[in-house]
This record gives sequence, C-alpha cells and structure tokens, in this order.
Amino acid sequence: MIVTIARGYRPDRFLEVFATVGADKRREHGCRGARVYVDPDDARRMWSFFDWDAKDYDEFLADPDIPAIARELGIQAPPVHVVAAIELDA
Repeated sequence: MIVTIARGYRPDRFLEVFATVGADKRREHGCRGARVYVDPDDARRMWSFFDWDAKDYDEFLADPDIPAIARELGIQAPPVHVVAAIELDA
C-alpha cells in the first residue's frame, strides 16, 4: 500500500482529475485501486491510498507525463509519501 498526502487549491478539480486522467495513468503503471479521503481538519488536504507495488509506483513517478498531470490536479506542492509506523496482520 502506498499512502500520500497532497493539498490542492480546488478539491473538486483534484478529485475530477484523480478519477479520470490520473486513474488512466495509474492503471497503466499497475495500480490496482485507489481511495481518496478529505482531511477532516483541512478540506483542501487529500489523503490518497493506493493498492500498488513500490516498484510500479516508482515507475509511475518517473513517467514524463506526471508533472503535467500534477499541474492539472492543482496541488500546491509534490505529494508527501507517508511511511507506515507499524504493519500488523490484524
């Protein structure tokens, strides 16, 4: 699982691009699913959870189309990759 946090200027635009252009590009790079949660303390901060292998995610980040898609998302800075503090089986 890959988790990122990004802050967008327009959450509606972020979700639109994430669900269309972003989904197509993620699928191309092996992503098996994604969910976005709006931070309850900041409606412009989006938490994205991806069912994705790290290798495929790294290839996605290296794709030359990603900077343009990021601009379309309207994010204020590159997403922050969240690292798990612990992983358990239950």
